[in-house]
Amino acid sequence: MSYTSRKLATLRKSKMCPVNDDSHSKNAPMKRLLTQFAGILLGAYGVTLRITCRIHLHNDQRQAVSDLGYRYVFGTGHAYQISVLIDGELGTGAMVSRSLDGGLVVPMLKWCGHVPIRGSSGTGRKGGGPALQALIKHVIGGNSAMLAFDGPRGPKDRVQPGVAMLAAKSHSAVVLALGRPRYRFILKSTWDRFQIPVPFTRIDLYFSDPMMMDEGETVEHFKNRLQETWNQLQNAHDPDEATASENAPSANKQVAA
Repeated sequence: MSYTSRKLATLRKSKMCPVNDDSHSKNAPMKRLLTQFAGILLGAYGVTLRITCRIHLHNDQRQAVSDLGYRYVFGTGHAYQISVLIDGELGTGAMVSRSLDGGLVVPMLKWCGHVPIRGSSGTGRKGGGPALQALIKHVIGGNSAMLAFDGPRGPKDRVQPGVAMLAAKSHSAVVLALGRPRYRFILKSTWDRFQIPVPFTRIDLYFSDPMMMDEGETVEHFKNRLQETWNQLQNAHDPDEATASENAPSANKQVAA
């Protein structure tokens, strides 16, 4: 039998007798169950924050943007998502990873009156392309949206093209938002130094001036303008985290390390 024939025979045998990973198949239902339970707890936590936290708004021009007939989208750092979303308008669309862990935040979004859209702002296998298109349709339909501009894998506080593309395709203004809880836990071991506000705390929510994409401006140039504005906002209102962002690795680099 030739080498090619032996190779084909091996391939046929492997297809007829696939490897059955019993440990994975047995653990998957339990992991889904634990994720659903954790999601319920996180949803209750989000509702608690929305009821108990004192929100103080700074430079909030959302109503003025609406009065001029424009739509708008929020852009924020991955670490600040909870603080920004608990003050978002009902019906705000938010992009969430299609991974099992991404499902953790879905109950919180729904219970707080938001619309989770599964995927990421990229174009990879996790559905970023279709998810971004769905978010564009959501905004064109008259709703606001929030996008973590440095997600899903960083680097921390580095603006990626997704939010600029969302604004360009939906003809919307971008309002950058930074939520600074007076009392918060910072998960320093995560790539984004994710922030968890403490219930009953005060949260100062700082907004940038609304930013529109200029006629003839490229997505890359608009993204750079958003980055500059975010740097100014973070340096003014959360300087310690701005310093931490300067040397923060992406999630991919953390895994490699």
